[in-house]
Amino acid sequence: MKLYTFPIAPNPTKVRLYLAEKAALGGKIALEEVTVNLIEREQRSPEHLARNRFGTLPVLELDSGARLIESLVIIDYLERLHPEPTMFGPDPETWAQARQLERIADLGVLLPIGRIVHTTDSPVGYPANPAVAAYYRERLRPNLAHLEAELEDGRPFLAGERVTVADCTLAAALQFGRFRKLAFLDERPRLAAWDERYRGREAAKAVLVL
Repeated sequence: MKLYTFPIAPNPTKVRLYLAEKAALGGKIALEEVTVNLIEREQRSPEHLARNRFGTLPVLELDSGARLIESLVIIDYLERLHPEPTMFGPDPETWAQARQLERIADLGVLLPIGRIVHTTDSPVGYPANPAVAAYYRERLRPNLAHLEAELEDGRPFLAGERVTVADCTLAAALQFGRFRKLAFLDERPRLAAWDERYRGREAAKAVLVL
């Protein structure tokens, strides 16, 4: 299998963190990582568009030649291939809680931060749009508040005592903000402490560059 990816980009980073955390738990998944340089617009090359007509990352190319182009679908596929050690939870309830938190981190945090970055100081040249950035800042607030509240009980990770895909997604989102020197946790002390703690993990340090 081949994983087409790019450092900093949040969706590829989410998958790469998943792989690193899985390996740290003893479940290393063998695949080849191939960089597609978004800054150089390689995602618009004929070669990449042949892999994914949307021109996005990540892309997982299977040994069969089939390709998966959605980050959570890629993670789900790899998790089904290699269910142990789990990166969601060992039973239906904990699995569902981790999955729910991942969706909040993805749709409620990663997506707004991506929009804010690309309408404030886009690394690929999208025009600034202060109104759109302000709109997504407002959309971001309740989702960060929810995740802040989840940490009230002192849990080390978003879903409890063990790292899950939810942590990978949130870490990928926050790194993309740091890439453009945008901070989102000034009024979220528990999330700020989680962020510092998570970034200190060996798996995280192997993937995160900011």
